Amino acid sequence: MTIFKRLRLNPVIRWWLDLKTYCRFLQQYFVNRFLDFISDFEAGKDVVVDGLVTKRGRYTRPFLHTGMIGLFLIGLMLTPFLSKAVSGQTEGEVLGTGGAITYDTMTSVSVKPRDGLVTYIVEVGDTVSSIAKKFDVSIDTIRWQNDLKSIDAIKPGDKLEVPPVTGMVHKVKRGETVHSVAKKYDVDPQQIINWPFNTYGDDETFALAAGQTLVVPDGVKPAEVLWDPKRYVAQVTPNAGSVSATGQFIWPVSGSISQRYVWYHRALDIANKAQPPILAADAGTVTVAGWPDGNGYGNRVTLSHGNGMETLYAHMSSISVSVGQTVNRGDVIGYVGSTGRSSGPHLHFEIRRGGELLDPLPFLQ
Repeated sequence: MTIFKRLRLNPVIRWWLDLKTYCRFLQQYFVNRFLDFISDFEAGKDVVVDGLVTKRGRYTRPFLHTGMIGLFLIGLMLTPFLSKAVSGQTEGEVLGTGGAITYDTMTSVSVKPRDGLVTYIVEVGDTVSSIAKKFDVSIDTIRWQNDLKSIDAIKPGDKLEVPPVTGMVHKVKRGETVHSVAKKYDVDPQQIINWPFNTYGDDETFALAAGQTLVVPDGVKPAEVLWDPKRYVAQVTPNAGSVSATGQFIWPVSGSISQRYVWYHRALDIANKAQPPILAADAGTVTVAGWPDGNGYGNRVTLSHGNGMETLYAHMSSISVSVGQTVNRGDVIGYVGSTGRSSGPHLHFEIRRGGELLDPLPFLQ
């Protein structure tokens, strides 16, 4: 019996041999096609290179520019398809073990701090109060900046200038200083200095240039009756001389709060021209004492309280402790001063937890 007769008797074997023959044919076909493509590509490349070399680079720049334009056009054509694919993946449903999970998209709102005036167009239903709330400033701030005669003196379509913080935006006149501007608007000069976007001709003397714009946080326009007086009420700290072991922070010094905790000044400033002693707000170990780096803190003391909490006392005129020393709550660690980036005697007081700057007021009240 010949092999062909055996194949007729066994159709499975014959089918398998035919499949192998067909696969070998396809493999050889695609290999030949690929080799032909490589050969044609090399031939075309040689022609382009020979042309560029022959013309000594004359066509090099047009060739590169044409290539870049081609890539740009390809990307432009593919953009709608890629955008649609990404959008579909973001907004579509993804099947999981618990069923369908829907992903919602949302627009992120920028939290970048405002460093100057912004223009706002009044919309239907807006009031001075609603606009003030939207921008987190007082109604008096909007009133003064736009010279409003009454709280109802706005209408849809009006353009309002909104300062970056509650207070005044002042255009400096010749001869004015930080102190004279602060006095005019009834604030502590340190509040003007603490605003991070105010600039000075000399950072040591805080010299001003005529015509420059100065933001005066919490500034009050002279001889004006406030529409919202509670936004400007100063707070006086209790006397820190009476010390008791309560397990909480005590006021480190008496005086008036000239600057509260805000995003650009994450501390409490307590002004006192008498330059009284500064007390340790709680028991701890001195980790910094002096002016080691020449930065804006000036003379300062940092206390570690052993529970992840630290307190910092800055702008001191003199220091009464040294690094490594332990102090009890209420011990004198130094005296109020005006060293570093300071415009007058005050204590810059910080509370930190794990390196994060916290608002001191809730810990002291």
